[in-house]
This record gives sequence, C-alpha cells and structure tokens, in this order.
Amino acid sequence: MLLRERNLAVPELIRTEIEVWTSRGAAVLYLVRDQEIIGALALEDKIRPEARQAIVDLHAIGIERVVMITGDAQQVADAVAAELGIDEVSAEVLPEDKQNKVAELQTRGFRVAMVGDGVNDAPALARADVGLAIGAGTDVAIESAGVVLAGNDPRSVTGVIRLSKASYRKMRQNLAWAAGYNIIAIPLAAGALSWAGITLAPAIGAIMMSLSTIVVAVNAQLLRRVELSPESY
Repeated sequence: MLLRERNLAVPELIRTEIEVWTSRGAAVLYLVRDQEIIGALALEDKIRPEARQAIVDLHAIGIERVVMITGDAQQVADAVAAELGIDEVSAEVLPEDKQNKVAELQTRGFRVAMVGDGVNDAPALARADVGLAIGAGTDVAIESAGVVLAGNDPRSVTGVIRLSKASYRKMRQNLAWAAGYNIIAIPLAAGALSWAGITLAPAIGAIMMSLSTIVVAVNAQLLRRVELSPESY
C-alpha cells in the first residue's frame, strides 16, 4: 500500500523472485533509498496446526461462513485462507476499518462473532454481536470483548459455541420441566378438575413442585458433560 501511495515500481531484477515469494503467501518488505526500491525481504509465518483444525471444527458444527479480516497483504491472506479453508478474506484492512468490515457483514444479514487479541481489534470486538478475545492478548481487547478465551488456542472458539448451544438447550428444557410440573400440579391441587373426579392432594402438589426444582438442578448439572477441551473434538 505504501508503494502505491509513493508510486514506486518494483525493479525487473527482483520482480521474478518476488512473484515466487508472493505466490506462496510470503509477506514482502521492500528496502527503499532515495525513492527507489533497492532490495526486498520475504517473511513467512508458519501456520499453526491448531488453526487449521479450528476452521474444520467451525464448519463441522454448522458455522455458515468463516471470514478473515487482516492488515496483511492480499496475496498473503489469500494463501493462508486457501490452506486453512477460510471462506472469505478481507486483506490490507487498516486498523480503524476492521469494525467497518464487521458492520458490513452484519448488514449482509450475518450474526458476527469476532475473535481478536490486539489493540487494533478492540473496536471490531465491541461492534460484533459476540466479541471473543484471546486470553493472551492485550488488556484493551479483553475489556472490549464479551467472552475471554483462556490461552491462545483458536480451537477454543468451537468450545465456546458448543457450550453456548448446550446452555440454551438446557434453558429450554428446564423451562419446560418447571412449567410442566406447575401447570399440571397447581390447577389439580386447586381442584380445577374436581368436577371430572380428577383431584390432587395439596401435599402431593407441593411435592411435585419441589421435584421440579430437583429435576431442573440435575438437568443443569448435565452441562458438565459438554466437551470443551480442544483435544476432545
């Protein structure tokens, strides 16, 4: 981006080598002197195996679209996305524009969960429907997020989604259990169907209400069975 702003052209002497670097996803740094490019360096990050598995896990649990928003060069982002199986890439994004990218996804009808760890990610974490900060990240990112992941394993994102879905299921189940007991027991104990010969002793109704509390508590404890460790996926 800086080269385009300064209208600097890559010398033919190093153009072929640079094309090889960029084709494999390397980030290229240029050495400039007196408004002339005199050299270049290639930097490549090794992709963590956990990142690849994290994308597989997200797709496996039904996440519709995995998007990468990065300030890295387009060719670097494309190479990483292709290797990891990422669905969409927004590259060369300035720090202040990350939240705009999140907003753009929201206007397209997506509910966005943003994962980040740096100062530059804080506005996007706050803008997303759910912000997930890496526990090893900066304090400002952690304060801007709604969820903080312990450690820096990206596979933990799947664990958060699994736990949230399981918790929602338990909430609905417990509501059904509690409402079911009370809707049946209270009217019967009050004699609502006594005209049809159907009655329930108040003491039995009280016992059933207490039983509903026990069932709800036991059902909630079953959340402990949800596998959250990345190694268990």
